[in-house]
Amino acid sequence: MKKISFMIPCYNEAENVLPMSEAILSQMDFLPGYDYEILFIDNCSTDGTREKLSAMCARNRKIKAIFNARNFGQFNSPFYGLQQTGGDCVISMCCDFQDPPEIIPELVAEWEKGYKIVCAVKTESEENKFLRFLRTGYYKFLRKFSEAEQIEHFTGTGLYDRSFIDVLRRLDDPLPFFRGIVAELGFQRAEVPYTQKKRRAGKSHNNFCTLYDAAMLSFTQYTKFPVRLMMGTGIGAGVLSVFGGIACVILAALGKNVLFPALLCGMGVLFSLSAVFMSLLGEYLLLIRSKVSRRPLVVEEKRINFGE
Repeated sequence: MKKISFMIPCYNEAENVLPMSEAILSQMDFLPGYDYEILFIDNCSTDGTREKLSAMCARNRKIKAIFNARNFGQFNSPFYGLQQTGGDCVISMCCDFQDPPEIIPELVAEWEKGYKIVCAVKTESEENKFLRFLRTGYYKFLRKFSEAEQIEHFTGTGLYDRSFIDVLRRLDDPLPFFRGIVAELGFQRAEVPYTQKKRRAGKSHNNFCTLYDAAMLSFTQYTKFPVRLMMGTGIGAGVLSVFGGIACVILAALGKNVLFPALLCGMGVLFSLSAVFMSLLGEYLLLIRSKVSRRPLVVEEKRINFGE
């Protein structure tokens, strides 16, 4: 009998963990020929989520939990959780019900056709229209300039074959960007469309800083565009400065007093460009620092129902 692992990352989801496990179990009624396990990896919740998970694990040995020693961020914890599963395939879903559990049978059906990766792709969303517009622009920009094909409106929810999970275990990446890895490694892939729902309960923990982190991680890992833009703009600004200087000298020779204002404007433009480009360069240096630091993805505080 094939075994399906469900990996659910969570952080302060006390109102959602029990309904999520019940929703997954209800979907298993449509998959009678499969065994299952449900793994919740908790990123150091403080709202009672851990107490709920401990009680669920006590009632059902097929529900497992990993408690992180601290919050290791939105990328490391799910990536680590995928590697701790033991099924023939793994289905990863968010705990807030924005990814509907009803797509589980569709994901499994595509997997049985031979696809090693089945991505759940948001074709519609009930989120804020302006945010949806910004996300769409971000995905299109990243896809245009990325070295690896990127999947638009893919957040990591989907099904992953054991062979893909084995590859993840061999990756030595202390700061993994999972969506990019899925697109980069080249496994045979299918896509299942769905409509993203509103959060069932609780409050989203995404904010400007977390969204910025995701954007910068994807840009610096999968595109050379910012660096090439810096070089091209620097060359262009240098050429314009030369011509501008010549023009100012000519106008000054004709008696026009434009040299000082022109120099001020030129210095302001160059200073602004330098600040922006140094910031972009800093993002790459931060990425390099994270890559070479060799820190573990996650440090566990406790795990439940993993046996010996």
